[in-house]
Amino acid sequence: MNRRHFWGGLAVGAFASAGVALIEPHSVPQEKKRFAEIPAAERRRNRFLNAVLRTHEGEEVRLYDDLIKDRTVLINFMYTNCIGEATCPLMTANLARVQRALGPRVGRDIFMYSITLDPEHDTPGVLKQYARAFEVQQGWLFLTGNKDTVEAVRRNLGFAYSDPVIDQDRTQHIGMVKYGIEPLERWAGCAALSKPETIVRNVFRMEPKRARAFG
Repeated sequence: MNRRHFWGGLAVGAFASAGVALIEPHSVPQEKKRFAEIPAAERRRNRFLNAVLRTHEGEEVRLYDDLIKDRTVLINFMYTNCIGEATCPLMTANLARVQRALGPRVGRDIFMYSITLDPEHDTPGVLKQYARAFEVQQGWLFLTGNKDTVEAVRRNLGFAYSDPVIDQDRTQHIGMVKYGIEPLERWAGCAALSKPETIVRNVFRMEPKRARAFG
């Protein structure tokens, strides 16, 4: 799991999905001005695919309209049958602790999404059993979909290595969690195995008022 590639992916994915090409330093002011002139609603919508996915409860949802728009979210990718270092169960268990730390805000104004990297195996039924095994509570959805759709979503969200060989190596998938406040266009990420209190603080620090303290 190479974090350097992840951060590069976040940066490239954010610009590419917003329709902005990577630019030379001397043209930054002009491009920043052009980017700022795009209406906020259009800019926000263009950042993400509105792909159709299916929840572990069997409900059909759209990535942007139903899951991300106007929300604070945490997103990661996983396998239910992880191989190699088998970090997926560890990440899921750690994020379950994050959910408990966030308390009743999850499902109210903070939402968590885990998207499978193996949609052919991880059907809604398989994901439902997986979620139950980790005692996942309301406000955290496990998602699957068409294989090509899931791949497009993965790249759109920046969970991709620049090296295509590494990118297709199942044992090298990126063990990160991306979090953001969509209406404010604030996005960041960290290792999904970071201490739960660290992840919670990171999310809280992105909020407009930093008065909330982690107990």
